Amino acid sequence: MGKASRRPRERADRTSRPAPAPFVSRPFEGLPNETDWVAMREIVPAATATVRFAKGKAPEGAPDEITIATVLPLAWPGLHRESGEVLVGIQSGNASGDTSRDIAHAIELAVAAEPGSPVQTLPVSTVDTIRLQDLIDTSAPFEITVHEGFDFWVADADLDADGKESLERANESAIPTTKLASAPSAYWCLIGDRAYVRWVLPHDEDTATTALARLHAAGTSTLGDDGRLLGCFRSSGLLIPVWEVDPSAEAASFEPAVAEMKDRIEAAAASTEPLDAAERGARAGLTNRQVTLR
Repeated sequence: MGKASRRPRERADRTSRPAPAPFVSRPFEGLPNETDWVAMREIVPAATATVRFAKGKAPEGAPDEITIATVLPLAWPGLHRESGEVLVGIQSGNASGDTSRDIAHAIELAVAAEPGSPVQTLPVSTVDTIRLQDLIDTSAPFEITVHEGFDFWVADADLDADGKESLERANESAIPTTKLASAPSAYWCLIGDRAYVRWVLPHDEDTATTALARLHAAGTSTLGDDGRLLGCFRSSGLLIPVWEVDPSAEAASFEPAVAEMKDRIEAAAASTEPLDAAERGARAGLTNRQVTLR
């Protein structure tokens, strides 16, 4: 009898809870430099950028700028430094189906945190939480700075023993990465004794896959003389092709090849011709080799 009497209240409590945030397959769409948001989220180990709040959206006591970082100590979602600077790490993992809401939520929590305090966990975002597209100034460019390591985190005095150990481990594992200038969101990186160009394409996944398939079938998917297209990652609704390149060559030496490939990809993406048999086969092969990140 007692259990039956509690059921209506239990149902009411469940229905009164905010609904989880809906899944968004392309969460950074509509932000300036969408592809670099994806690059910071997935393929760049150590980088920062700054954003400003949209007019009327800054929480009380918020600084003029927020620093967006790839990773923070101990994978914290956010940090409010003693100086008042606020940092948010965007590789700390998802808390919902909408990464844009999660990062916006981390910004708000970090601003509200006491100076000198981190945001250690990120609650699940709900349908009524704000998105980045509504929180930050989307008229300002999103320009990232790639770092050799993670010393940008905090000053030594701000780190406890665990934080210092985390910084040392992170610096030891940082992959040498260079942002290439000849195409948006193209990055050279050295992993062990092998080098790669990883490139976040601005087209939707289907268009980008089809474009690469056209090039592959035509024998023009090689980057420069011998940069081999290995396959692609999928992340945040965009495609990230990966080429293996000569590890003995400097990153800057691939700028002409990337510029040429950019023109090829744009032309292939603009084509409306149906795929022929060879192109369909190439597309199937690329699709089978795609890996979804997160």
